Amino acid sequence: MAPSRILIVDDERQMRLAVRETLRRAGYDTSEASSGKEAAAVFAAGGFDLVVSDIRMPEMDGITLLSHLKATDADVPVVMVTAYGTIEDAVEAMKRGAADYLLKPFSPDHLEEVVARLLGRGGVPGEERYRIVTEDAQMKRLLAFMRKTAASDATVLIQAESGTGKELAARFIHANSPRAGRDFVAVNCAAVPENLLESELFGYEKGAFTGASSAKEGKFELADGGTLLLDEISEMSNLLQAKLLRVLQEKEIDKVGGRRPIPVDVRVIASTNTDLAERVRGGEFREDLFYRLNVVPVTIPPLRERPGDIEVLARHFLKRYARGSDLAISKEALEALRAHPWPGNVRELENAIQRAAIVCAGTSEEIGAEDIFAPGVPQSGQAASAGVQPGTTVREMEQELILATLKRTGGNRTAAAKQLGISLRTLRNKLNEYRAAGIEID
Repeated sequence: MAPSRILIVDDERQMRLAVRETLRRAGYDTSEASSGKEAAAVFAAGGFDLVVSDIRMPEMDGITLLSHLKATDADVPVVMVTAYGTIEDAVEAMKRGAADYLLKPFSPDHLEEVVARLLGRGGVPGEERYRIVTEDAQMKRLLAFMRKTAASDATVLIQAESGTGKELAARFIHANSPRAGRDFVAVNCAAVPENLLESELFGYEKGAFTGASSAKEGKFELADGGTLLLDEISEMSNLLQAKLLRVLQEKEIDKVGGRRPIPVDVRVIASTNTDLAERVRGGEFREDLFYRLNVVPVTIPPLRERPGDIEVLARHFLKRYARGSDLAISKEALEALRAHPWPGNVRELENAIQRAAIVCAGTSEEIGAEDIFAPGVPQSGQAASAGVQPGTTVREMEQELILATLKRTGGNRTAAAKQLGISLRTLRNKLNEYRAAGIEID
């Protein structure tokens, strides 16, 4: 069967490339347009199964394009992409017939999940992407533990630093569970505005609020029979924590504007990059919910604690991004990889290899040490001069990295959060912590 055809529309070239690479790896055939007008012309040629379009574009914006596409083909699903601060655009898009929306920044996994669901693929697209690659003894023990506990319906709490692969671990548990043939649904609790998270999770009935012209299923209903990942659970408000606790206890949800509870059969996996027990002690997270979630605790070690995985992961990512070429990694490049502290963990390593593969494509047979890191990233032997000294705690390293990134972006928090691989809300919380500790922040 021919792969589904997807049209990607965005005036930002880097965003188009990122979406294209994600969807191509998942097995889709993609085309691109840099404006609404160009997209309308490309779409008119026909043959597209789905459209992913940014909302904010010059000349013809995404909302206008959506109306045009629906007038041309009323059945084509359109996914709208919008920034965190413009959620009202997404609401307007849903009113006009958008099938779903994505809030920037979104993960590749979330994009794949939305597209796969709308195209009726049922299973997890690109299963190779969800295989956990490791040669580390403690990681192998962790995988064995996750396989054993996957057979149950017990809630799981994954705690790990950003970039270690928390969603990958959640998908691994789902894939090894009796629910593997059902849907895996992920929602980032920090990426959805607080006032919308309840309806995102539990759905709403028609007329529940102004603009609710039709009923909407929430993530719990979409995951019925399968698995729901609540990423960045620590960012959930106290009110929603109480409602989530009730769902876990009673196995039923209350839709916004609903008249009666709806039973759901969902296995919940929660993940966080913070110490949730510490949040409980600080009164920021409900103790009863913490114990309800922490039935099966999973702690993923950071990449710096499993250096033996650096080379095997680098070769794994190179195979993915070399596009079938014989591109290799030099001895010097491997030494540079081993010497780097990897504060961004596996995600940072993947980005480094992808960037090197792009730089070397068609011009070299081998990736050199100079191809690995972007300008300004400390390389082999430079960790101490970059301000990280032996004896520095992980918390201190995190603080230094966040403040240095914020300074490098000229105080642009959105750009800093994107570079750090964390949500804007998480960055704000970290900065508030630093201010409370007496640290001056520009």
